[in-house]
Amino acid sequence: MREWTTAAGNASRRKRSRTSRLSTNHAWRLARREEDARDLAQETFLRAYRAFDTYTPGTHARAWLLKVLYSVFVNRYRRDRRAPAEVSIDEMEKRYPRHFAAPEEGKDADPWRPSSWAAPEVEAALAELPEAFRQAVLLVDVEELTYEEASAALDCPVGTVRSRLFRARRILGVVLEDYARGRGHGARKTETS
Repeated sequence: MREWTTAAGNASRRKRSRTSRLSTNHAWRLARREEDARDLAQETFLRAYRAFDTYTPGTHARAWLLKVLYSVFVNRYRRDRRAPAEVSIDEMEKRYPRHFAAPEEGKDADPWRPSSWAAPEVEAALAELPEAFRQAVLLVDVEELTYEEASAALDCPVGTVRSRLFRARRILGVVLEDYARGRGHGARKTETS
């Protein structure tokens, strides 16, 4: 009796090993990297174990397992596509050197809040702008991004960024006209003869 049990156990282990290799090989074909394939296979077996009650006995077990594997792969792929791209600090410093540079003597020490934009009147005028206009002004005029960088950040065409900026600047010009004159901006020069 013991020999029969051992033989059945060995056959069962060989079958599990073959299924495991098949799943790992298929995971490698999907992921194309050994480390990702191992993670994919491990997650597949974990999910298959948790959802074993959905398996119908008598059906093709390997097909069911490959279906679980493919489902895990697709879910990971979709999740990774939605995740923002990771960029190293060194890469960011190369792309935007002026944002990471030390402030010059006499300049505002906080680059995120320049003193010219800190006045309550300016903040109130910015708050009154429609959201799309405010985002364009903040990215281009305050953060000093290029039109292309702002369009990438806002996920819209460059022309749309330019249009929003034009309209936002006109609104701000009207709203802040008295404030600007009080600060000595926009006053017309008169000629003295």
